[in-house]
Amino acid sequence: MKKPIISISGIRGIFGESLIPENIVKYSAAFAKYNNNKTIVIGRDGRAGGDLIEDIIESTLLFCGCRVIKIGIVPTPTVSLAVKTLRAAGGISITASHNPQEWNGMKFINRKGIFLDADENKKLWELFEKTGDNYITADKIMQSEYCPGFGDYHIDKVLEIKSLNLKKIKQRKFKVVADCVNASGSKIIPALLKKLGCRVIEIDCEQSGIFTRKPEPLPENLKRTCKAVIKHKADIGIVIDPDADRLVIITEKGEPFGEENTITAAVNFVLKNSTYAKRIAVINLSTSRSVDDVVKSCGGKLYKAPVGEINVIKKMIEVKAVIGGEGSGGVILPEVHYGRDSLVGTALILSEITQSGLKVSEYKNSLPQYFIRKSKISTEGIDADSVLEFVKRKYNDYDQNFEDGLRLDFERGWVNFRKSNTEPIIRIITEAKTVEESEEMQKKFNSDISEFLNNG
Repeated sequence: MKKPIISISGIRGIFGESLIPENIVKYSAAFAKYNNNKTIVIGRDGRAGGDLIEDIIESTLLFCGCRVIKIGIVPTPTVSLAVKTLRAAGGISITASHNPQEWNGMKFINRKGIFLDADENKKLWELFEKTGDNYITADKIMQSEYCPGFGDYHIDKVLEIKSLNLKKIKQRKFKVVADCVNASGSKIIPALLKKLGCRVIEIDCEQSGIFTRKPEPLPENLKRTCKAVIKHKADIGIVIDPDADRLVIITEKGEPFGEENTITAAVNFVLKNSTYAKRIAVINLSTSRSVDDVVKSCGGKLYKAPVGEINVIKKMIEVKAVIGGEGSGGVILPEVHYGRDSLVGTALILSEITQSGLKVSEYKNSLPQYFIRKSKISTEGIDADSVLEFVKRKYNDYDQNFEDGLRLDFERGWVNFRKSNTEPIIRIITEAKTVEESEEMQKKFNSDISEFLNNG
């Protein structure tokens, strides 16, 4: 039997292979015990088979004496918001995020509405094999509750963001193509857009749970959506992943806006319009330097954290940031809640475009221009740390950061070397002011490491 992937992002596996009833019961019972068998909120991203997983989780939690509140097919950020609002002990979002159709999983949320951090996960994992004494008798079982209105509540919270000028956004009358991959955002994203005065052309918003394309919102998976933007003469395309925490934009020309530009535009808007005395933002160490530039232009302060949503959130809390996120299209606004949220991102982006008075493509061209390239090198049978140590020695004259692998900063760009948590590879991310420079950096670092490994 294949084992599911267990990481700081939760549990993920292939339905019926590595994600099977026995495992789901084990993880659910452990989470119940972790939360002292108190109130747990459950939501799911809508993908096929998720209802069966929900039934198993619900039954297991009830067997453990928990009070269970189900909120239906909703984005993961909606589950986070519900946990905090209902003052529950924790939450489970049933999702495999951007993974393919045959995958599903469980994301675990603490009582603050935030994903479990490394220490919390360690405590949870220790309980995976110690749940046999956690069940109750029939006379103590509680009833499940169903609270289907949290999607509307989530929308209302987004519309209450202080920096939004709803009147001006509505006056712009955006024509929007919304691609929600038939998952958790299929109803809530079009509903939010209509509240913002947009005319919406819906693609894969049937909430069937059946993906008609690869679900990760990468440019190569969005060709049909890009064509739809041109066909309908839309002002903008809005694309999200299955659990609706990542936002990708398409320009009116049917071209990718760039995931990195999502967080750049959001940060730009919030800091320019911040009602807070301190304009502080947080991103991860693999996010575009364009964010550095806009923060500087706003007179703000930027902090960086290791890759991973919870790492960014913890740094945001520490430095009291007003905005944060990651270059994968994840926007975090504490004013609403601490978590990546495509609804928040959508509202902020439309606000920024409205305020600029530009078309989306024109606005994209007005942002600092950088070009990211990514590659990976296999470390099968090799000590990955020795590779990073080699790079560290070879480039010891440059600024080095060791918070998340090894990052080197140059005058016109940077590179980050990171060991994968799930496979024997080192990821190499480079960014520079031109495509040619970024690609040349990729070639050079790949060549240096290959030579080291061959001579090793």
